[in-house]
Amino acid sequence: MKYYLKMGLVLLIITVIASGILAYVNGLTKPIIQENQRKTKEEARKEVLPTAATFEEIGNFNGESIFAGKDADGNLVGYTFLASLYGYSSDVKSMVGVSNDLIVNKIKVISQTETPGLGANCVKPEFQAQFSQKGLTGMKVNKDGGPIESITGATITSRAVTNSIRNGLIRLEK
Repeated sequence: MKYYLKMGLVLLIITVIASGILAYVNGLTKPIIQENQRKTKEEARKEVLPTAATFEEIGNFNGESIFAGKDADGNLVGYTFLASLYGYSSDVKSMVGVSNDLIVNKIKVISQTETPGLGANCVKPEFQAQFSQKGLTGMKVNKDGGPIESITGATITSRAVTNSIRNGLIRLEK
């Protein structure tokens, strides 16, 4: 009986030490990770709405900020927002740039962990380019009667990207 108590106590001590080390490392890396995510979003905003010189937060959608892009003279050139929906195996997050009349300028998938070789192809420029110059009415994949070609073998991911953008455009329209 003493043997089992001793082994249990040793295991408890090892677990407490390992948990403490993990908590400490998490505390060290958390600000770095948050700063990298902020920079990624900022760079993506500039990429999807290149005519904007500055971005001003104007609202919130799904816990993420909506930004108004303004040129050097302070004129409104469009909006950016982060569109996110669950795909096949993860949230697929896309930064979307739209013009004043809510026509998509460009999108950039900034975060996904979909199946490699299938859903992960949503980051390819050929897929993302399909969204340019499309409005709310054009935000459907071909399987649903729309103009956007689904990724072969990854219709769920394609729908997640498309539907998240459509939801964002509806929210922005309001």
